[in-house]
Formats: sequence, structure tokens, C-alpha cells
Amino acid sequence: MAVVLDLLRNDQRPRHPEKAHRPDNPIQRKPDWIRVKAPGSPGWNATRSIVKEHGLVTVCEEAGCPNIGECWEKKHATFMIMGDTCTRACAFCNVRTGMPNDLDGDEPAKIADSVAKLGLNHVVITSVDRDDLADGGAMHFSRTIRAIRERSPITTIEVLTPDFLRKDGALEIVVEARPDVFNHNMETVPGNYLTVRPGARYFHSVRLLQRVKELEPTIFTKSGIMVGLGEERNEIVQLMDDLRSADVDFLTIGQYLQPTKKHHEVKRFVPPDEFKTLETTAYSKGFLLVSATPLTRSSHHAGEDFSRLKAARLARLMPANA
Repeated sequence: MAVVLDLLRNDQRPRHPEKAHRPDNPIQRKPDWIRVKAPGSPGWNATRSIVKEHGLVTVCEEAGCPNIGECWEKKHATFMIMGDTCTRACAFCNVRTGMPNDLDGDEPAKIADSVAKLGLNHVVITSVDRDDLADGGAMHFSRTIRAIRERSPITTIEVLTPDFLRKDGALEIVVEARPDVFNHNMETVPGNYLTVRPGARYFHSVRLLQRVKELEPTIFTKSGIMVGLGEERNEIVQLMDDLRSADVDFLTIGQYLQPTKKHHEVKRFVPPDEFKTLETTAYSKGFLLVSATPLTRSSHHAGEDFSRLKAARLARLMPANA
């Protein structure tokens, strides 16, 4: 039972009660090519202080992101809105599961204040799944985007949203607030959904991304997957084709890392040369931007990637203009 306790906050309640009675999946030793910088620099401490001062939640901490030391040193954090408890129970995810608390009406203003204090040029806002809310939390996303715009008008905003499954009109609310980048992660190939992402539906997620472009073609769309979950290469290539049919601009591919023995096992550590091959294949499909490395995560280097996205779109449009 100890492996599913919430050790992030020294909380002795089960962090993943739905996983408590699952058989253990041994955690494999990480290969030499997966190495990260330990947190603790002055920049990391400064970011941590601002986050804690406002009582905010970050996906960097909740999901146990391996890049937290690097990102927080640069004063870049991905804010997770609507609490720290998710209504879904994905087999790969380390975010707490259960019944969430009520929304904090002051949270959009707190996020906006933190963005201003950190002096962010680009910010990523994500959330837990909130299937308990009528709109899945779409209006809370909208309020947060608008609060940041008011406080930091030159900051570009990227959202990483849930799938809003069976929440009619929710997507439209978020798109109307005009984030610069709309990200929704596919996470894995369709054949893995029942075991890895059982609360979601593959083609609904593809359609969600396609709908963003239909509503507002100027918004960049983005999605990401993990490898090492038992997928085959041909399944990854088919997923690429599905995302391109939805006109997705940016694809991220990273190595799945198992949080605890109760989570889905790592089937394989994919070597860096295979990531490079996947990147080449994705570019051949027509994505504007691809990031494929073992430590790639959805919001890693998000600010730099946004600049690259804009440049890639401009470069693609220039021949037509000429």
C-alpha cells in the first residue's frame, strides 16, 4: 500500500486508491541515456517560492516530471488548474485520483499574478480531468486565459486540456478565449486505450483537435504520445496520419517512465536513434514541428517551441505568398 501513498505532501492517504490492489509491476532500471538534473538551484527555489506563495498546483510536481529541475531553474512551470485530484484513473499517470474539491474562484487571478511575477513570455495551463463538472472545467480555463491576458498582455498562452468527453459546448468555450496553442495529448496508440487510458476514447480525442482548427484555424494545435507502453511502430505511424488528418501542427513523443510499481509497466526503453527515426517520419507526414526524445514532455521548452512553430508556419506560407 505504501507505493500509492501521496509522498509529495507526506500525506498518508492513498494517492491512487484504484491501484492499491493491483499486482506489482517491477520498475526497471533506467538506461544510461535517461539522465536529468536534480532540482535545487537558486532559480528552482525562486520558482518554487512563487508557486507555494499562491497555493498553486503544478503538473511538474503532481506528475513527477523528470525535467522539473531544468524548467524551474529557468522560471518555467506548467500550472495545473482546478485542483490536484483527477476524476479519471489512467494507468500511466501519477496525479492523485478521487473526488475533487470545489473550484477556487480566485485561482485565475492567482495564476495571472504568478505569471506576472515570474515574468513569463509563454505560459502553459493544464488541468486534471473534471468529469464532475457540467462543462468539464471549460469556463475555468476561459477565465484563467482572460485573467492572464489582462495582467500580462504580451504573454503567449498554451493550454493542455482534457478531452471534454460528453461535455457539449465545452471546447467552444475554451477556443473562444483564444489561446495561442491548444494541446490535447493522445498519450498512446488506440490499441492501448483500454489498459492505459480507459476513461478516454481515441477518435473523440482526434476529433477534438480537428474541431479546434475548424473553429479557429489560426490557433496552433498540438498533441503528444508516450512510447514504451507496448505499441508497435506501425501503430505510431497510423496515429501520426490520424493527427495530420485533423491538421495538428505539433507532435511530441517521449519515453514513458513508470511512477510506481502499481502503474503500467515500461515494456521497453526506446533508444535515442529510434526517436530520431520517429521524428524524421513525423516531419515527412507534414507536421510543422516535432519533438521526439526520451525526455520530451508536452510542455518542455514550450516557449522556445512556440517561436519555432511561428517560424515554421511563416516559412510554409512564404512560397504561396510569393
